Amino acid sequence: MPWLDYVAWFFGGAFLANAVPHFVVGISGRPFQSPFARPPGQGLSSSTVNVAWSLVNLVIGYLLVLRVGEFDLRDTGDVVALGLGIAVLAFATARRFGRFNGGNAPLSNPKD
Repeated sequence: MPWLDYVAWFFGGAFLANAVPHFVVGISGRPFQSPFARPPGQGLSSSTVNVAWSLVNLVIGYLLVLRVGEFDLRDTGDVVALGLGIAVLAFATARRFGRFNGGNAPLSNPKD
């Protein structure tokens, strides 16, 4: 199995993971950060822009996962590559956008 297939599937997972928040927020009618906002990645884009960006991410994820190599859900290596892409992007964006949306608030001390 060429290692470039695993790289493509890793990035495919990242694009698929990125599609989820933009789609959910967009179809909910709320603005959200996107690369098209001012400043990029920090300002808010409209719900329509977020749905469009989500669909672009879905297409790119599809192309990278199902059109590069022979991705097989029953092959552990294939799934690990995809899952790592999903996990890396999910944790990175949770930390990055948590500061804008209140998701990085420290946990309260149980003794409080």
